[in-house]
Amino acid sequence: MSGLTIGFLLLPVLARPADKDTEQDRVKASGDVLKELLNGPDGIPLNLLNKAECVIVLPSVKKAGFLIAGSYGRGAMTCRSGQNFDGAWSAPIMMQSSGGSFGLQAGGEATDFVILVMNDKGARAVLHGKAKLGADASVAAGPVGREAEASTNAAMSAEMLSYSRARGVFGGVSLSGTSLGPDSGANDKLYGKKVTGDQIFGGAVQAPESAGVLLSTLKEKSPTATSRGKS
Repeated sequence: MSGLTIGFLLLPVLARPADKDTEQDRVKASGDVLKELLNGPDGIPLNLLNKAECVIVLPSVKKAGFLIAGSYGRGAMTCRSGQNFDGAWSAPIMMQSSGGSFGLQAGGEATDFVILVMNDKGARAVLHGKAKLGADASVAAGPVGREAEASTNAAMSAEMLSYSRARGVFGGVSLSGTSLGPDSGANDKLYGKKVTGDQIFGGAVQAPESAGVLLSTLKEKSPTATSRGKS
């Protein structure tokens, strides 16, 4: 068998990094990352968090493989419950990302990402399947600082605001071109049965113990939405 043939056979394996973490580990890591970024003086603005419908955390995203120009990440999303996304934070929905600029900001080193979903359209786009950011849902680099507001027209009108942290440096980052959606297999494993993102959002399952930090942090920092039913 030629070296070229072997290379093509390895592409599915190299397309995403080895992942030994369990779903419980990823939910816990998502909570730890979010807590750190919400408690820092130059982290995610709380006034924007209060307006968000959902929060997506993708901890330790890495470059996919040396033969692949792209990346792959896994994490968790929680949304404000209810038809208008104005209730309590939901049980976590396992998420996966691919392509785009994920994992490339730090020369291939692991990068944490947080995405604020700012309206109903953006929330439903990722709940119902894999959405391509910039096409199916608009995305902009989020402003940084506890009291910061979205200062540009692009950020003010975007359905999602995105952030990254690598090598200790935190800031807004554009993730246009990245695909993002529920990780069906991971959700099934986390909850012990076949369950969709919509069902998790609708309260069909109880949040696992591993979601304690994630949900308690959001309940403390943003217990009530300040903008409701945005389209």
